[in-house]
Amino acid sequence: MEDIIKETQNVLSNGGNIIKTRDDRELILVDKDGNIQNADSCGWLPENDGKINKSVFRTRIEPWLTSLFQSEHLSLLCGSGITNAVSFLAGGGGGTTMAASSFTTYKNEIEEAAKKSAKACGRDSGNIEDQIRTANDLLRGLRILNKNTEAESLEKELNTTISAFAKSILESEKAIATAADDKRENAYSVLVNFLLSFASRTGNRERLNIFTTNYDRLIEVGAELAGIHLMDRFVGTMMPIFRSSRLNLDIHYNPPGIRGEPRYLEGVARLTKLHGSVDWVQNEDEIRRIGLPFGADNIVPYLNAPGLKRADALKLMIYPNSAKDRETAEYPYVELFRDFAAAICRPNSTLVTYGYGFGDEHINRVIHDMLTIPSTHLVVISFNDPIGRILQFYYESAHYAQMSVLMGSNLGDITNLANDYLPKSAIDRTTIRMAELLQHRMGAASSASSTSATATSLIGSATSSTTTTSTSQSTLAK
Repeated sequence: MEDIIKETQNVLSNGGNIIKTRDDRELILVDKDGNIQNADSCGWLPENDGKINKSVFRTRIEPWLTSLFQSEHLSLLCGSGITNAVSFLAGGGGGTTMAASSFTTYKNEIEEAAKKSAKACGRDSGNIEDQIRTANDLLRGLRILNKNTEAESLEKELNTTISAFAKSILESEKAIATAADDKRENAYSVLVNFLLSFASRTGNRERLNIFTTNYDRLIEVGAELAGIHLMDRFVGTMMPIFRSSRLNLDIHYNPPGIRGEPRYLEGVARLTKLHGSVDWVQNEDEIRRIGLPFGADNIVPYLNAPGLKRADALKLMIYPNSAKDRETAEYPYVELFRDFAAAICRPNSTLVTYGYGFGDEHINRVIHDMLTIPSTHLVVISFNDPIGRILQFYYESAHYAQMSVLMGSNLGDITNLANDYLPKSAIDRTTIRMAELLQHRMGAASSASSTSATATSLIGSATSSTTTTSTSQSTLAK
């Protein structure tokens, strides 16, 4: 398996792409020039020179994703890749840095434990998340041993480190919010079209579930620009409070002139931030969401707001994930992961991952459980796989037929996805009705193949429809 993973990674690192859709039995490796490396495994080679281009990819991918997006239950899991992609479009250098910090108290012990934790997760060296988690464990141990002097010193360092980490999250937001007008509007436009491709489901269908491991608020900003209503576990307006109850609240409206027959409002999605958020604060036994602006310079002034009892960075709910699920077993993470499992582990469910490197074993275990249900499907979309966790997950799974894979500089690029490969927003029902109408007019003499070709052509030629204008986007962004 290691040799296969290395071969596949070489294709990706050299600008190639990996595709597996429809009835493909294996991953199809395509180099940067469009040549298929394992042609014997590909049953859909083009008839011309055998090279794959964007048009061939689109014909293969877009109808397949359009079909999957009509599943009874649809979920989207976003990792750090989506922030990196939008940040690059805006002219930034990527998302939040995960580089390791430097502790002075028990430095060697923290670094050694963080390194072991990283290796357990399939990474060569520890990052700041590993160090923060290790330092948290060490701080609890020092307090148990009544080593108050060392505990106070470590607590100060930990507070400084988390503050710096939170600031780096805000800086990644600020880099997008303050980018040049043309680049910022293009980045927001791509993000809006990306989200609308998933959220443009008819009102009578199950709501889209959006899950993310990110601490930033990029998805929230994109949803606001797109006019998507997000629902989560927080209740309130000024300083919403996290509720443990899972009431299936929804948004309805009464059509004009009709009373007593409320209808589902379209453009509604449920958002769950599995690892917390930079604007979540623990206030005694409550979790509050503070009014932290997108891309704020500093979080400290907002922690000093009345009612928070002068909270510090240690109260921020941005704790890193644990290889042994320790963090996710604590409040509020247990509720968030229950929502994740309840949303995807049911029949006729489709989960799409974008920018998620499969580095969280708890999430991976839930996805494995989902695939044990025969009617479920997993779509993995990623720009690359530098540490091989995505490919490892794929090859270790026994459910190849339930998995589609789109990886590479072409197939994983968010702009190409939004423009060419993802279903166009708000046209699915119109396209289907038009295809049915043309089929009826052509009569029984039309063959099924020509009808299918007509429907595919209609889907491919339809233009993207968005609920927001570029003027409103630039106004809100500014």
